[in-house]
Amino acid sequence: MTDTGSDITRLKRADHKEPLLVVEDLRTHFEVEAGMVKAVDGVSLSLDRGKTLGVVGESGSGKTVLARSIMRLNIADNVKTSGSVHYDGEELIGKSSKEMQKLWGVEMAMVFQDPMTSLNPVVKVGRQLTEHLRYHLGVSKSESRETAIELLRSVQIPEPESRIDNYPHEMSGGMRQRACIAIALACGPKMLFADEPTTALDVTVQHQILNLLAQQQTDRFMTMIMVTHDLGVVAGRTDEIVVMYAGKVVEKAPTNQLFADMRHPYTQALLWSIPKVSQPKHTRLSAIAGRPPDLINPPSGCSFSPRCPYAQDRCHEEDPPLTAAGAAGHQYACWYPVGSPENEAAYQSNLANGVPQTLAAAGRLAATEELVTEGAAG
Repeated sequence: MTDTGSDITRLKRADHKEPLLVVEDLRTHFEVEAGMVKAVDGVSLSLDRGKTLGVVGESGSGKTVLARSIMRLNIADNVKTSGSVHYDGEELIGKSSKEMQKLWGVEMAMVFQDPMTSLNPVVKVGRQLTEHLRYHLGVSKSESRETAIELLRSVQIPEPESRIDNYPHEMSGGMRQRACIAIALACGPKMLFADEPTTALDVTVQHQILNLLAQQQTDRFMTMIMVTHDLGVVAGRTDEIVVMYAGKVVEKAPTNQLFADMRHPYTQALLWSIPKVSQPKHTRLSAIAGRPPDLINPPSGCSFSPRCPYAQDRCHEEDPPLTAAGAAGHQYACWYPVGSPENEAAYQSNLANGVPQTLAAAGRLAATEELVTEGAAG
């Protein structure tokens, strides 16, 4: 049977000191009738072997396009991609689909957001698993089936001997997502992209899927990029976090550092929008004021400035660069970073002038402080 374990692989990969993935000034633009959509606009990052990176942002922030661009899945005629993606010392930008087929599945794989669209509805799950094994590893039909059953068992699908002959519609949503994870892991990739892997699942199953991904990542010593809109999902499951807005990185830091000292107002707004178990029933959810920007004609200056409670004239005129914070590896792009005296002065000025998004932020801040006070008193 094909070895899907990780002991030998772990020893081989532990010898490497350089990052597995280095992305520099990556840009992916889509040419449409209305103009050029700048979905990813100058993203740079690096990721060490065996580490997990969380990419966080609202829908339309560019996080999924970033993951697909790294894997070279955005290859339509209207896509313009530039920059550099070094994977294990090899440049991926410019590679054809035929060249990338040698890497997909074996070197890198993706768990897509919706298992019902990523699984072929008219093909049994077992065949969708074994075709990867037979194509990439050249194993026999019987050996690939045996390995597929072990893969289904490893992702905690009950009775894998019978489930392997199921069609996708015969499985629950959670089981379909587990099958997608098994397919992605079939050939033992070094890097796994998890694109909103729990969006369509209920809370209990979400927790199980996230725990499963974490377990597989640890057991196989995989490098993983987890794409999500929820900061709560990546809080205890990633080593680093990149926050994206309007196709750009607005803040990145080690996970613990980001939550201890977040500097960008958008990161703060994402945190405020997470429902709290300490809130009373029927509490109105906190939403970020305004809408995400038009990626064809983005606003001048900082893209978040029309929604930011701290925005000043400079924010509407100049786009802030990524600036190093005090802690190592922490960067943010803001003229008035959260927690600074300049931020407090901007907040008080906007509050006095009745800026709508600032008044909304004041309400969220008051509610947060009230909950903290009640919790301390209790």
